[in-house]
Amino acid sequence: MDQFFKFSKRRNYTQYFGIILIPFVTFLLGYTVGYEQVRQTSYGVVQQNGNFTTVPGLPNYPSNSYHNPKDVDLSLFWQVWDMLERLYIDQKKIDYTQMTYGAIRGVVESLKDPYTIYMDPKETEDFKNNLSGDLEGIGAELSVKNDHLVIVSPLKNSPAEAAGLKPGDIIYKIGEELTTNMSLSEAVGKIRGEKGSSVSLSILRGNQNEPLEFTIKRQEIKVPSVSWEMKGNDIAYISINQFGDDTTQEFSKAINEILLKKAKGVILDLRFNGGGYLDGAVDIVSEFVESGIVTSISKRENKDELAHEEQKVHGHARLAKLPLLVLVNEGSASASEIVAGAIQDYGRGKLLGQKTFGKGSVQELQPLSDGSSIRITIAKWYTPKNRSVENGGLTPDIEIMPEEDDGQNEKDTQLDKAIELLSEQIQAGS
Repeated sequence: MDQFFKFSKRRNYTQYFGIILIPFVTFLLGYTVGYEQVRQTSYGVVQQNGNFTTVPGLPNYPSNSYHNPKDVDLSLFWQVWDMLERLYIDQKKIDYTQMTYGAIRGVVESLKDPYTIYMDPKETEDFKNNLSGDLEGIGAELSVKNDHLVIVSPLKNSPAEAAGLKPGDIIYKIGEELTTNMSLSEAVGKIRGEKGSSVSLSILRGNQNEPLEFTIKRQEIKVPSVSWEMKGNDIAYISINQFGDDTTQEFSKAINEILLKKAKGVILDLRFNGGGYLDGAVDIVSEFVESGIVTSISKRENKDELAHEEQKVHGHARLAKLPLLVLVNEGSASASEIVAGAIQDYGRGKLLGQKTFGKGSVQELQPLSDGSSIRITIAKWYTPKNRSVENGGLTPDIEIMPEEDDGQNEKDTQLDKAIELLSEQIQAGS
């Protein structure tokens, strides 16, 4: 998985946000152009020196955008396009579709929002497979933070986790290539690959003076969204790895089994969970909290106004009466933070572990006609007490750091402490 992407899969935001796509795409089509009398005559069609031609790779989009395209001077863009066609030495490399994709990426990346990203058809398909839990690669959530390519979290039981990659690691080089000027999509494309192949990463970590070198064999990764087991003292331990397509269904099944086991307490593990669908986060909170707001969302109503929407709990809250502890760390992001923030705000359970990543925005996937897509930041979200986690994260109620030798000794200091504290709470309440 390349990045944590958070959007609603059930709620249709197209009526609110679909037209935001138009400036990104129509920017490329050209309306007011002074160079060689190039002008827009119909969608995707230009007139150049009196001849009409369809620009390859440009899909047709309506022109009813917020911004009046006549105010945008695109002459420089078309000058460059024309110069490449006329002067570039290797004409075999002139690929109109790839040029169009590159131009769209440039427009999107000009926003300097690491979560708003253009994906070509192959990247779009890979992304959809990621959220279904199927992918080939090293299994790490990536983002851009402070202009660095950062590992948000390695997926559980992934090659990235087995190799020892950690949240907050900065990917300095992929193979022999510096990541300094790479877009997130470029970096992901270089790290991904067929199972059995390997990728070399140079990592900057904390106060280490020298880069750490990792060679990781890519694998086919099947990520179960939810897993659970009974621990001592009748404690149900539930781990959510991501909020994907099957999370709600898998979590509901786990609850039915946990209730049959007559669990007396629950540990919810959101560590290394980079997020996923917003709806899934609402569904999870709804099993622990009987009433109230899960999160409030601020989004665009129109060009100049913001609208506010509340996502409320629903369902039967089957685990509402059981003592609860939630495990979090710096790899817990977005949808994970929505769940943890709501539970913390309501005092429903305590957070144990480390400060979370800090991502307070929501993304929507908007498909384009050729199979490519744009992930757009369409909203900001807040906890029930109107807190934003953006850049700050959630501070745990009980801060417990993992020990350095946890992995080597197959220990889990944070989980062990959670079991100890929850056992005491259960004993005190009995």
